Amino acid sequence: MAKEKSTETPLMKQHNEIKAKYPDAILLFRVGDFYETFGEDAIVSSRVLGITLTKRSKDSASAIELAGFPHHSLDTYLHKLVKAGYRVAICDQLEDPKLTKGIVKRGVTELVTPGVATSDKLLENRTNNFLAALHLTDHMCGVSFLDITTGEFYAAEGNMEYMDKLLQSFQPSEVILSKAQVKRFKEHFDTKVYTFHMEDWIFKEQYTYDLMLQHFQTISLKGFGIEDMRSAIVACGVALHYLKDTEHSYLQHINTLHRIVADEFVWMDRFTIRNLELLNSGYEQGASLLNAIDHTHTPMGARLMKRWMIFPLFDMHRIEQRMNLVSHFILEQDLNHALMTLVKQIGDVERLIGKIPLKKANPREVLQLAKSLKFMEDIRELCIKSDNESLGRLVQVLQPLSDLRKRIMETIVDDAPVLVSKGGAIREGIHTELDHLRKISRSGKDYLLQIQQEESTKTGISSLKVSYNNVFGYYLEVTHTHKDKVPAEWIRKQTLANAERYITPELKEYEEKILGAEEKILAIEMDLYQQLLAGIEPFIAPIQTNANIVAQLDCLLCFANNAITYNYHRPTLVMDPILEIKEGRHPVIEQRLPPGDSYIANDITLDKTDQQVIILTGPNMSGKSALLRQTAIITLMAHMGSFVPATSATIGLTDKIFTRVGASDNLSGGESTFMVEMNETASIINNITERSLILLDEIGRGTSTYDGISIAWSIVEHLHNSSTKPKTLFATHYHELNELENQLPRVKNYHITHKETANKVIFLRKMAPGGSRHSFGIQVARMAGMPNSLLDRSNEILALLEEKHAASGGGETLQKIKNVKPSPQYQLNIFDGVTEDIRRIQQMLEDTDINTLTPVEALLKLNELKGITKSYKK
Repeated sequence: MAKEKSTETPLMKQHNEIKAKYPDAILLFRVGDFYETFGEDAIVSSRVLGITLTKRSKDSASAIELAGFPHHSLDTYLHKLVKAGYRVAICDQLEDPKLTKGIVKRGVTELVTPGVATSDKLLENRTNNFLAALHLTDHMCGVSFLDITTGEFYAAEGNMEYMDKLLQSFQPSEVILSKAQVKRFKEHFDTKVYTFHMEDWIFKEQYTYDLMLQHFQTISLKGFGIEDMRSAIVACGVALHYLKDTEHSYLQHINTLHRIVADEFVWMDRFTIRNLELLNSGYEQGASLLNAIDHTHTPMGARLMKRWMIFPLFDMHRIEQRMNLVSHFILEQDLNHALMTLVKQIGDVERLIGKIPLKKANPREVLQLAKSLKFMEDIRELCIKSDNESLGRLVQVLQPLSDLRKRIMETIVDDAPVLVSKGGAIREGIHTELDHLRKISRSGKDYLLQIQQEESTKTGISSLKVSYNNVFGYYLEVTHTHKDKVPAEWIRKQTLANAERYITPELKEYEEKILGAEEKILAIEMDLYQQLLAGIEPFIAPIQTNANIVAQLDCLLCFANNAITYNYHRPTLVMDPILEIKEGRHPVIEQRLPPGDSYIANDITLDKTDQQVIILTGPNMSGKSALLRQTAIITLMAHMGSFVPATSATIGLTDKIFTRVGASDNLSGGESTFMVEMNETASIINNITERSLILLDEIGRGTSTYDGISIAWSIVEHLHNSSTKPKTLFATHYHELNELENQLPRVKNYHITHKETANKVIFLRKMAPGGSRHSFGIQVARMAGMPNSLLDRSNEILALLEEKHAASGGGETLQKIKNVKPSPQYQLNIFDGVTEDIRRIQQMLEDTDINTLTPVEALLKLNELKGITKSYKK
């Protein structure tokens, strides 16, 4: 070890000291024009990035793996490392190597993780990149969601189920946990999400509370409505600690905090979000509801649309406000088009303003900010002129910020460069010295040409030329043919095969002036640009407000144009717990139909008095699941404030939407289809209210037929007899459940119609009263391409089973269910009700000690048992 230390170079010593502070991150160590990685970091980087792995000092005792890439390729390689799930510490040179003797000072300037990524290449512009901090306690859990790129900050408290729902809804890129809570997290939550574990002391109430006060510069958190939400405060404080821990100290754009109140939104658990395919489709080529209705024109609008979908409103007044504006945009087409034209030209102001305190906004983005502010001012004027009260209220807080816009436009050139370090970003007339230095720099070429002509005339060297290189700056080059004409005062610097290179005092003097001017130009431009960014910082909050208003307008215009394009209509929301949809359609399926095909619309009516539960039967592939989903989606879209795919809809204010539509085995979690199904159904049964909408599909199919029928039957009974009387759609293959219509007054049977021709079935996809008695599984198998011989045999077996079922009185079985009394619970004995011979076999097995049995004795015993079974067969 001592020998290794003695051979450690100053560079590697510096690297190892910095690496020791970030042991769980890949350290990108800046050396000149390259980012280098060493040791295990190099091995990982080589594998993930596909770059060459070499060895430094490979013949010495201090040999170490090495892999690197050019510094200008940082964004490309950083993106790959973070996407692969690695934390990356970027270690830069903190001083100019030219001005330093010895080792250059270095330090980590940013620690990039999935939850705090700020590079555009690491982000989806239409999706938030949330960092979540989760604080789990026995009584009340707390969670926070923070997007460092936009400054959005949310907090909530609740039980484990609520935490799970929020994590599914926000879909954070990274979740921070206490090390003591890791086991508990794995037991209750999706373990596929990227997590980072921190020391327990960071999760202390007083520490996190003080962090929050320090950040927001307040004396309490009452203004944010979370003063008494202890677990939520801990989660928020942990998120802020993590940002500082990852070298993100400039957080002026995180200037407010939003409390998530469960009662303000329609509750949808994680099963419902998944089953309705709101955000993602379960199929590779499938489309989600978000894909179908999100036609916003700005990234800000797209991100807000996603939040509106996951958190539909449970506030009649706010829903009506949104719908009134949508109606206004449909009626006022000129206003609609004018606003849409302006909105399209506004950049991603939310993320752009988030770069200002981080010092990462480039000149082109700052110029785009100024242009966006102008479009925002035009939007405000248009909306106020429209003389619509709701629209006027929405835009009244939108601030034009004319002075700031003017300052940016007067400072940054029209054709702004991407990098301020390239120069040429600042307009002329802003800074007197800058203009003077630029004149010197521009006139430099003319002056050099003048020197060349003068010296050529003076010496008679016709081929004389002035050139420049990095080694000794500007020089005069003379071919060997004319070297005898060179004046004695010229100083020779280099000899080439065909020429000699010289410098003169005059040339050196002007060189210093030109090169000095360029360095000063860049320094002044950098200083002026930083002053401009500092001047924007005080306006971060109003610009964020402006961006949010534009995002809302974007979403409302999207709703209006969806209604026009896809023939959606305004739903009527009422306080009564009813649901009446006329000619409802599934928006995703409808948009994906082949050209010329029209969607078969259906009516649905549910209420608490006459038709509380619909039992829906019909053939496989007939469209039962689509009908269930479209009912939930129409209800959801109405609560978003959107028009809906139906000719009319009267929708009672709904507080919870539950679905159990389709399930896949959770084999990695050790759960079967049936267990997943029962978990989801139990979540529904335990949380229903009178305003709930419940959609159940094929409950009980994951177990044996009679078990499944029994469970499905009892679920329908429970929902019907519940004091809350929730609106319920129940799709099933169990035609026996049609009997419930005769026993329960608010249960009604419906089926999906079909037409049979020549042993084939055509699905008409229309819902009609009455139950269906067939599933047409064999016909569906025929459509799927099963061999005819297999299908013929299936028909034979089906006929035998139906005949046997009828002979055994199976048709009467379910008639008796309501009269069945609970029987004593005991373990069934497989030998009950069998012959005396079987009892002898049982006794022999019980009397045999298999631990002392020899192989020969086992064979004799087996032969004896075989003799008994032969006599039993006779």
